[in-house]
Amino acid sequence: MRGSRFVVIDGKRYLWRDLLRVRQEQRKAAKKEQPTLFPLKEDCRPPTQKTASGRYEEPTLFEHK
Repeated sequence: MRGSRFVVIDGKRYLWRDLLRVRQEQRKAAKKEQPTLFPLKEDCRPPTQKTASGRYEEPTLFEHK
């Protein structure tokens, strides 16, 4: 048995090939890189200070320069 060429959504008939084409376009658009919402800044802290456990193990409260 062969599948239907049409699908009915909200009382409107759509061709499957049109729906597949639109979905492919959506997937291509999603793959494009999105710009960031704000400028990224480089983390210049020492490696031990970049994690919470490192800050706990080696506190630098009084070593601030």
